[in-house]
Amino acid sequence: MDPAVAVVVLVLQLVVKLCLAMSIMLFLEKLYIAAVVASVKIIRLLRKLPAARMYNGTSFHALRGHDHGDDRLHDHGDESGIMVDDLEANHHHPMVLVQIPMFNEKQVYELSIGAACGLSWPSDRLIVQVLDDSTDPAIKRLVKTECRRWESKGVNIKYEARENRNGYKAGNLKRGMKHSYVKQCEYVAIFDADFQPEPNFLRLTVPSLLRDPDIALVQSRWSFVNADECLMTRMQEMSLDYHFNIEQQAGSSTYAFFGFNGTAGVWRISALNEVGGWKDRTTVEDMDLAVRAGLKGWKFLYLGDVKVKNELPSTFKAYRNQQHRWSCGPANLFRKMGPQILTAKRVSVWKKFHLVYSFFLVRKIVSHLLTFSFYCIIMPATILLPEVHIPKWASVYLPTIVTLLHVVGTPTRSIHLVGFWVLFENVMSLHRTKAMLMGLLEFGRVNEWVVTEKLGDALRIDNLHQAAKPKKKPRLEFHWAELGVAIYLFVCGCYDYAFGKNRYFIFLFMQSIAFFIAGCGYVGTFIPNS
Repeated sequence: MDPAVAVVVLVLQLVVKLCLAMSIMLFLEKLYIAAVVASVKIIRLLRKLPAARMYNGTSFHALRGHDHGDDRLHDHGDESGIMVDDLEANHHHPMVLVQIPMFNEKQVYELSIGAACGLSWPSDRLIVQVLDDSTDPAIKRLVKTECRRWESKGVNIKYEARENRNGYKAGNLKRGMKHSYVKQCEYVAIFDADFQPEPNFLRLTVPSLLRDPDIALVQSRWSFVNADECLMTRMQEMSLDYHFNIEQQAGSSTYAFFGFNGTAGVWRISALNEVGGWKDRTTVEDMDLAVRAGLKGWKFLYLGDVKVKNELPSTFKAYRNQQHRWSCGPANLFRKMGPQILTAKRVSVWKKFHLVYSFFLVRKIVSHLLTFSFYCIIMPATILLPEVHIPKWASVYLPTIVTLLHVVGTPTRSIHLVGFWVLFENVMSLHRTKAMLMGLLEFGRVNEWVVTEKLGDALRIDNLHQAAKPKKKPRLEFHWAELGVAIYLFVCGCYDYAFGKNRYFIFLFMQSIAFFIAGCGYVGTFIPNS
């Protein structure tokens, strides 16, 4: 064997072993969180506890009757807390601030402001705060006019605008908390501009904070108004439903910790202030706040039965920008907070392990790196170098089991799309891996903040107007990274079909087509040029 080829084979063999280790790590993590959620559901069935009688995020250990100090939530029973009905009976309605941060949200600002002003809560115990960072003067006027309209109806609504966008969303929220009228509030509910809470949202979430003074955050679940808009939004629904149904539930049920989703949640203001409030050092200010609160011993509660409607990004550009922020930010936060987590004194060793290993290392770094590097680069490369062998359990069995575990959190109506979801997730892993490395190594677009575009009803109205007009061909928007990977996979697939023995070519051809479609921009909703 040529010395140069021998070196390449040796390096590839080492990389394969690293990928095998990461595969096992990811498999065990998926198996663990699935087992936690299954255990909680089984115990509830055995004890015949109706969902209304307990926290939706009640600790697995609390259900078993053990007390684990500050690392577990505890079920105190119906008698010890203030329930939803008690709010009326005892006239105990704490002062609540509702914050709506927005930036040039022309299509959705009316929906979010209207939903917040329609919350079922005594008007003298509620303040709605619209934090408008818009740079378009026309949009600012529209938002301000909408606030005045609701104010004329008796709603205590405050319109707040800044002279600059320093700190982006984190800076906007931080500035909003500095107003004098906020001092009278005990809790703050946060909704992004496309979120539409139901009128009873506060009545379903605030009682949990009143019941347990150790809880800092109550997080609700997202539901999606445009999940059926296109295949890409269906893929997003599948991923996010798994995140909420499995990952958030598991975190709430074990260590009373999970990442705040940045919206559709209620914070205890005293907890927020204790940990230093909002910080803009990363693009995931919500996760930053959650980690700092968790290290101070505060507990989080996930209420999966409380759903808030919102909009999924339906254009490929908007989704790519969102995923860049969601992948780069956590890795950058891990880089900055890793030592602080390890030296924290108010949490147990097991919770530190959970944060460092499970929450950050496996879910935020290994999952992205493994998906792209192993299945889209390394595995195809072994076809060209048959001296490098990948065991079948790593190339077939483990990814199949991990996919089946994901199906547990997938809506029943989307199970038939799991194959498409796998291919799409592999395509997106290219961007997530690149963004993750930017965050971890702190280079390039590490601090780039691009607001996710929301279309609201504008797209459906435009489609009605365009229906009678001649159809235009979508303009191709080439993405060269995807096209490059598509060509690489196609070449490896052809070589495997002609000379290989692994039979990878079926997967490689399908994945190549997926990358090629994405590379030509034929993903998501097409918005015609005006």
